[in-house]
Amino acid sequence: MKHKKHHFEQHERLINRELSWLAFNERVLAEASNKRNPLLERMHFLSISSSNLDEFIMVRVAGLLDNVRMGSMHRSDDGLTAQEQLEKITVRIRAIVELQQKTWGRLRAELAENDVTIVDRKELTHHDQKWLEHYFNDYIFPILTPIAVDPAHPFPFLPNLGIAKLFLLTKGAKKQEQVAIIPFPQKQQRLIELPATGKKKTGQRFVLLEDIIELNWKSLFPHYDKKDSITIRIIRDSDLDIEEEAEDLVRHFERAVKSRRRGRVIRIKATKSASPQLMQFILEQLHVESQDIIHVQGIVGLAGLKELYDIPRPELKFTPYNVRFPERINDFGGDCFAAIEAKDIVVHHPFESFDVVVQFLRQAARDKDVVSIKQTLYRTSDNSPIIQALIEAAEAGKSVTAVVELKARFDEEANIRWARDLERAGAQVVFGFVHLKTHTKVSLVTRRIDKKLRSYVHFGTGNYHPATAKVYTDLSFFTCDPSFCKDVAHLFNFLTGYTTPKSLTKMVLAPRDLRETILKLIHNEMEFAKAGGKGAVWAKMNALVDPVIIEALYEASKAGVQIDLIVRGVCCLRPGVPGMSENIRVRSLVGRFLEHARIFCFGAGHGLPSPGAKLYLSSADWMPRNFDWRVEAMMLVENPTVHAQVMSQIMMANIKDEKNAWLLQPDGQYLHVPATEKSFSAHEYFMHNPSLSGRGKALKKAKPAKKDIFKLHKKMNY
Repeated sequence: MKHKKHHFEQHERLINRELSWLAFNERVLAEASNKRNPLLERMHFLSISSSNLDEFIMVRVAGLLDNVRMGSMHRSDDGLTAQEQLEKITVRIRAIVELQQKTWGRLRAELAENDVTIVDRKELTHHDQKWLEHYFNDYIFPILTPIAVDPAHPFPFLPNLGIAKLFLLTKGAKKQEQVAIIPFPQKQQRLIELPATGKKKTGQRFVLLEDIIELNWKSLFPHYDKKDSITIRIIRDSDLDIEEEAEDLVRHFERAVKSRRRGRVIRIKATKSASPQLMQFILEQLHVESQDIIHVQGIVGLAGLKELYDIPRPELKFTPYNVRFPERINDFGGDCFAAIEAKDIVVHHPFESFDVVVQFLRQAARDKDVVSIKQTLYRTSDNSPIIQALIEAAEAGKSVTAVVELKARFDEEANIRWARDLERAGAQVVFGFVHLKTHTKVSLVTRRIDKKLRSYVHFGTGNYHPATAKVYTDLSFFTCDPSFCKDVAHLFNFLTGYTTPKSLTKMVLAPRDLRETILKLIHNEMEFAKAGGKGAVWAKMNALVDPVIIEALYEASKAGVQIDLIVRGVCCLRPGVPGMSENIRVRSLVGRFLEHARIFCFGAGHGLPSPGAKLYLSSADWMPRNFDWRVEAMMLVENPTVHAQVMSQIMMANIKDEKNAWLLQPDGQYLHVPATEKSFSAHEYFMHNPSLSGRGKALKKAKPAKKDIFKLHKKMNY
């Protein structure tokens, strides 16, 4: 694809991080209009885009607002002040919100065509209204707390992302005005299903909670007349202020999490039909400015529409696929340790089951020869089988060390709870560093066999979270290679004893030397290219922000290195600019699964793909925070089968993908790759083609699948 000629000043060599993230969310929102996605899946994409935007506002926008309030004139890497960024962001957010509402209108009409109707209150029959009146009295009225705001009844606290209905009421002949507010109970369903009526008993009909309250407002305010009403949803500053000198870090986090619920209001979403009088009341009571209010022509809180996804309409969802369990484990009768001893294994989630990770830790908990388990925990699920396995191991008398990260945003409270459960079971719980997040995902299991110790490692690109492992594409690597196990042991000593390892053989750590190592690997490719050889880099990650790495990639491009980047979300690099980045291509895959694995390939003089190329798996994106403020790991993959699977199967398929791909242009815009039903999709490919590493004995019978991989290789154009 030929690019238009662009000239960029020094400060324009980078795309703004915040605007790049908003572009990612626009790609997610575009999937809600993608006709190749089933209807309820499109609804799901819409709710995800809304939830994403909420989190962006409560964290990123909140941070910029703090900078403006402090009078900071610091400029971002692309040359913008916080105020300038906020102005651009605000315009973009309002456009996204408007598009979300238009998308909702189209999806609502299409849902109705498929007998899933969101009934407007004006369209309710008399029978519907009577049923809703009874439902309101029995199930909603008892849990509502209507509050008349006056000097004796101050404006009530609304939690972050809380929704409320406000009424402007009048009373008596003098029409004395009164404002009342009804906060929505946080655990109350947003959509109430109506019973089927008439001859047609198929299909489902729903009414929004705010419409039910509107219909029954007289039950709440019997002696008033209604002059106006509005529905609002508030977004609060949700970043945590952490004191590095706190004496008790756990208690400090507990207080910080509670205070986050009461963070200042930074944005309000409100229905458009409100009177100026009611809007002024909101501004005064919530201490915001008019520009902080986003008016929506539709409903506030589209994220709540995810409830629709749970209705039993499988024909309106993605067709289920067979999640495979690694056959290599089954070859050894389910014995994970024996399978790992035979050969290193990589498992590709969600196409291959996360249960193998759970089984590995459960086996460790129950194996009489296991003497110790060490585990990092960044995020995990409710009723986590990982936590249960660690508790079981500790209760069985094994030495269990859990490095729990308290600073995992929005999971702080859950992690504190897990930490206490583990401590009660007898595990040694460590909270890592105050000023660094422990983001690497690793387990180390040690067994005593014939008076000798043998260790086994699981290294993941994603979290120990069985729920997200069903939708995030991640890699799990298992090995018992002694040098790698020794590196991981040094890593845990660093996390628990602050002892920085002097030398590592298979792992690279941040903040120790991860950035420097990647820069060296890029520089090596430059040298191969300058010498007339094959300089090549493939890298897959969630975000590319670090300006030092980006400048190195620009220099490599100018030296002739061919660079293919798969960056799901934020990308601050400008590809395809003559004289700067003409040899760099950037694509983002957005589809059925959330791309999450971090994979880095360097040709090492052999080009890509090649058995002689260097291959790394990592927990780290290429961002300043990952290099400087987090404990991250990058591991060298040398096993030939694992190497072939990751480089010649996974990476190749990602670069070849047409159905889910967006190409980044020099001006920061993304263009969707034109595709048909026959176009190649990495997600579809992996759902139907077993991996190399996990096949075991079955690999000998898998010639068609193996040929398919090489056929894909031949089709690729670089």
